[in-house]
Amino acid sequence: MFVCLCHSVSDKKLRRLILEDGISDMREIRRCTALGSQCGKCVRQAKEILNDTVAAQYKQAS
Repeated sequence: MFVCLCHSVSDKKLRRLILEDGISDMREIRRCTALGSQCGKCVRQAKEILNDTVAAQYKQAS
């Protein structure tokens, strides 16, 4: 599913950046993808994906 239509950023790409590249905040996501730099409608959903993925990663590590 596309999270950011303006820059063609999918939820899979976001999860891959978080899990494989260790990205842990929106600033880093914006640097890598330009997400949220045009219309901004995707930012809320991207934050949810970021928070959910990071939380799941910590639960798995415990």
